[in-house]
Order: sequence, then structure tokens, then C-alpha cells
Amino acid sequence: MAEQYKSRADIPQQYVWDTSSYFASEEACVAELEAAQEIPALIAGWEGKALSSGENLLSYLRFEDEQTLRFERLYEYVARRADEDTRESRFQDLMGQMRSLYARMEEASAWFQPALLSLDGDKLDLWCQDVEGLSLYRRALDKVRALADHVLDPAREALLAKAQEMAASPEVCFSMLNDADLSFPPALDSEGKEHEVTHGSYGPLLMKEDRALRESAYHSVYGTYGKMRNTSAAILTAQMKQLEFFASARNYVSTLEASLAPTEVPLAVFDSLIESAHRNAPAMHRYMALRARALGLERMRYWDVYVPIVKMPERHYSFEEACDLMLEALAPLGEEYLSVVRKAIDERWIDVYETPGKASGAYSSGGRGLTPLILLNFMGTLDDVFTLVHEMGHSMHTYLSSKAQPQRYAPYEMFVAEVASTTNEMLLMHHLLEHAQGDAERAYLLDSLCEKFKSTLFRQTMFAEFERDANNASMSGEGSGAAALSRRYRALNDLYYGPALETDEEIALEWSRIPHFYYNYYVYVYATSFAAAVALSEGILREGEPARERYLGFLSGGCSKPPLELLAGAGVDMASGRAVDEALARLAQIVDELDALI
Repeated sequence: MAEQYKSRADIPQQYVWDTSSYFASEEACVAELEAAQEIPALIAGWEGKALSSGENLLSYLRFEDEQTLRFERLYEYVARRADEDTRESRFQDLMGQMRSLYARMEEASAWFQPALLSLDGDKLDLWCQDVEGLSLYRRALDKVRALADHVLDPAREALLAKAQEMAASPEVCFSMLNDADLSFPPALDSEGKEHEVTHGSYGPLLMKEDRALRESAYHSVYGTYGKMRNTSAAILTAQMKQLEFFASARNYVSTLEASLAPTEVPLAVFDSLIESAHRNAPAMHRYMALRARALGLERMRYWDVYVPIVKMPERHYSFEEACDLMLEALAPLGEEYLSVVRKAIDERWIDVYETPGKASGAYSSGGRGLTPLILLNFMGTLDDVFTLVHEMGHSMHTYLSSKAQPQRYAPYEMFVAEVASTTNEMLLMHHLLEHAQGDAERAYLLDSLCEKFKSTLFRQTMFAEFERDANNASMSGEGSGAAALSRRYRALNDLYYGPALETDEEIALEWSRIPHFYYNYYVYVYATSFAAAVALSEGILREGEPARERYLGFLSGGCSKPPLELLAGAGVDMASGRAVDEALARLAQIVDELDALI
């Protein structure tokens, strides 16, 4: 097992992220936050002036870039420190101040989009032609103008901006309940020994061979969420209602359309993902039946879904071993890529170990010239190695985009946000399969790969369908209480996983523990990105340098082009849905090979 720490103060410095690139100290951050209270007034001071000439428009846009970076540096520092211990009130208080400042900035700039839309198109063309530097911003300006039907007058834009702080409340409430207040009773193994259950340990416990321990951990978690079901439903309903409010205010037909339109992703891409998952569900049903047979079960229960069906000696990795394996697996991406990965390790971009109160799960955060920091809750399992590789993919995407693009185009759209991370995972899997020692290890890894398809493509698509349908039900006035949400979730579990898995009332509550339902239709990008990653990783390994250069060009693209166009440049067709079908066809082949080996 990985090192276990009861206090953050006990962790050696090399395993704790370095936030000094944002601010040298908490005091420096607080001083800058106080100074940054001037930003809304500075923004408001440009009203009536920013669009009076091409030169003024360029000056305003550059000013906006500067203030955005100023705010994001503050936000990243405060948010990262808050996640070190969610029970610590001082950084939670600072997060409240950041949300308030952001809302006031949005309110102060509410005049800009309506003013831009009222500007004569020919005049904007002339300005971009005559004013040196303004053409850089043309794509950003055109994106605003493309959404003209959904931009309101200045007064109503200001009102919507003022509501943003309130709109963040559901996610904040979920985070406090889930990360700070919730605890789980210990799980008991077949010999009656207690095992601590936390957000970080739950996944590894479900992979244990001891079925009694797996079942006990499962009941520990879902029994706890079951006691909170009505509170959880109320929080999720509040999230859906705030999305509905903004969608309706901006004249969108649905919350899904409101989420996708600004990212330049057609609704058809979302819908075709779900249709493809339904169409190819038999491959997943076959895999689940194969699992049940390998485990000697007539039907599996949900505590049987993650345990490996091929017995291999349990392997645990130190963090250093995990880093070495990551560097070996990512070698096909070239030495320049690897040099930045080493930089991330050496310069402490990564916060490694779980401690009480630390935010659960894992993420990479940063951007626009800021050091991309990675939060882990590393337990030493192979899954944790995959998580490290995954989050490093995010950080590399952020780093390369920020290095190649001007600040305005450094952030990448949500639709491609999981491509780099999942491509890294697929390269790690290819590396492990290439070095497998015998049929047993190969079968073990193929089972793990099927699990990746299940958890990333099928499960995330199921989440996306649940999110879409629950939001639609909320908009139409149907029930969104705990019972209604659980019925919908349970039905989808049956549809996606098939008859080999026996459903129950506890798994129907899984919606209550998924933080991504508070990210506004984020989950579907895991599935589309996985499909893209299957194609990209196989292309890199098959073609070598040409495919690698196309891929690194994609990573450096930021949002300089529409996301579907960026992926097409890397050689992946996401617009037609073909990439999803091809990835799922690959799953069917993997299940065939796994079946033959066991």
C-alpha cells in the first residue's frame, strides 16, 4: 500500500504541490485579493468607450486579458489551498470572496456583448483590417456574434451576471457535504477485520478478492448516501433549476443546448454518442456475462463489477515507480514531451497523498500561463498509476496550449478536455500489454482495458443520458425527488449493463455521489474523448512521427479553432460519430480475445 498520512504536515515536501508560482504566501494572496476588488470598477470604466474606435477595442481586449489572468491566478491559488483541507474555514471563506468577485466582474462587463452585437459588421471588418493587433481577436469576437440570438440587453445581462454567485451554490453545497462532512463506517472482511472506507480507499476495496469485504464496502458507501438521499436530491434539483433558469433566460430550448452552443459542438454529436452506446450495448453485455462466468456467479452484484477476473499477484507501486512507468509509457510522444513531464515531477506540480479533509478524486488545474497543478489521492494501485498518467495528460495539454497560443486562445473547449488525458491512459495500456509476461498477464490487462471501456465510454455515456433526461424532466415539471431520480438511474443501469448484473436499490442512488453532475454536461466528453483517444493512440503507435506531430499540434491548439476541427486535424472524425462506433467495435474484438484467453 502507499504511504498513509493522518496530517498534511507529516508529508515529505516532494509529495506536496508547490503553489508558490501563484503566490509566495497566503498573505501575498490576501493582499492581492484586496487590491483586485478594483477590477469590476475598472471594467465598468470602459463602458461607452471600448467600442468607440478600433484602437480602443484592442486596448479593452488586452485589458480584459490582463484582468482575467489576474483573477485566475488568485482563484487557482485559493481553490488549490482550499482543496488541501476542505474543513479549513479560512480558505473556504476566501473561495466565497472569489465567487463574489467573479460575479461582480461579470456584472461589470455585462455591457460588452450587447455593445459588440450592435456594432456594424462592416465597421468591425474595417477595424480588424486597419488596427494592427486587432485581427488576433477576430475569432473570439466572431464567436460572440454567432450567439447573437442568446445575448440580452445590458440590463438583463447584468442581472444574469449578478445571479452567477447564487448559481454556484449547489456545487458548493455538494462539495461540502461530500468532501467535508460525509464519512463512512468501516468495512468488514470475511474474517471480521475492519478496513477504513474513504473516497480514496473505496475503489481499491472493490478490487479486493475478498467478496465479503467488497460487499461490506459497497453497503458502507451506499448506506451512507442513502441516509442523505433527500438532501442530495434537493441539491441536484437546485443545480438543474439554475441551469434551466439561465437556459430559458437566454432563449435556449434546453439546458443541453445552452451548454453545447458556446463550445461550437452540435447537439447531434451528443445524441449520436448515446445512440451508438445503445447500438453497441451487446458488446458490454457480453463482457459483463464473461465477468460473471469467470467469477463463478450466475449473476453479478455491483460489488463484483471492479474486481479483476484474472488472478494476478497484487502489485502496489510507490509514487516513484508510478512516475517511472509513466515516463516509459509516454515515450512514443517524444523527448520534448517527456522533458516537461519530468519538469512536472521535479518542480512539484503534483499533490500526491490522501489526508483527512482533502478534496476527493483527482484533477489537473491551471492555465493561461499558470503552472498546471495536479491533485491525487494516490493509494499505490495500478488504477492510481492510470490516474497519474490521466491527470498528467491534462497538465500537458494545458502547458502546451499556453505555450503555443496567445492568452485569449490558450484555454481549450470542454469537448476536447479529456482527449489528452485519455490518450495517455491508452498509451499506458498499450505499453503494459506489449510487456505482458504470458497469457495470464495479458488476460488481466485485457480485462482492465475492458474496464476502461466500461467506466469511461459506457458509464460516462450513461451519466450523460441521465443528466440530459433528468434536466429535461425538471424543465417539463416532472418529479426530481430522490425516488424519481433513482428510478431513472436504475433503469439506465439495467439498459447499459445487461442481464448478467443484478441491480439493487443502493446502486440506484449512485447519482447522489457523482460530482460531475454539477459541471454542466461535462460527463459526455469523457466518452467522446475516449473514442478519440483509441484512434489517436493507435495512430501514434502505428505511424510514429507523422501521427505524433499531428497530435502535438492538436495539444498546442487551445481554442484557436472549433474543437471538431482541431480533432480532425489530428486525424479523428468526431462530427459523424464514426470514431465512437469504431472504438466500440474495438471493444468487441477485445472481449473476443479475453474470452479466448480465459
